[in-house]
Amino acid sequence: MSAISPSHLPDPIPVPLPRHAIDRRVCIAANRWGARHAVGVFFGIISRLGDGIFWYALMLALALIDGRRGLEAAAHMAATGLVALLLYRILKRWTRRPRPFRTCPDVIAHVPPLDEFSFPSGHTLQAVGFTIVALAWYPVLAPLLLTFTALVAASRVILGLHYPSDVLAAILVGSGLGALSLWLVHSAPQLLG
Repeated sequence: MSAISPSHLPDPIPVPLPRHAIDRRVCIAANRWGARHAVGVFFGIISRLGDGIFWYALMLALALIDGRRGLEAAAHMAATGLVALLLYRILKRWTRRPRPFRTCPDVIAHVPPLDEFSFPSGHTLQAVGFTIVALAWYPVLAPLLLTFTALVAASRVILGLHYPSDVLAAILVGSGLGALSLWLVHSAPQLLG
C-alpha cells in the first residue's frame, strides 16, 4: 500500500467557518431588505445623521438648554467621540477587513462608505460611546438615544457597509470606551485631590 504524498493532493476548497457563514447570510438578508426603496431611504437618512450631524446637534442643544452642566456634558461627549474616532481608525487600519459589498456579490452598498474598511463599524462605535456618556448626564434621553443608536447599528448592515460582527464588535468597544470615559471623569477629582 502506497501513501499519497500531500503535494499530490488537490488544494482543499476553503470552507467558511460557521460564524463567518452566519455573518455573511445575515448581511445578505439585511441588505436585500434595504433594497426596498422606503427602507433604503429611511436607513440612508439614519446613517447620514449618524455621520455626526445628530450628535453635534445634541451637544449644541445640551449646551444651549442646560448652561454649564450642558456644556460639561457636551465636552465629555466630544472628548469621548474624539477618542472613539482615533480608536476605530486604528482598528480599521490594523484589521483591514474589506466591506461586504466588496467581497459578497449578493451585497450592494446603498450609500457610499466614508472609508475603505469594515471592521469595526465607526458609526456604531461612536453612537454607543456618545449614548453611554449622554445617558449618564441625562437619563431622560434614554428612549431617544437608545432607539437612534439601535437604528444606526442596523443601518450599517442594511446598507451593505458592514457585517453584523463589525457592528457587534463596535458595540463592545463603544461600551467599554463609554464606561472608561465615565470612570475617568468621576475618578479624576479623587485622583487629583
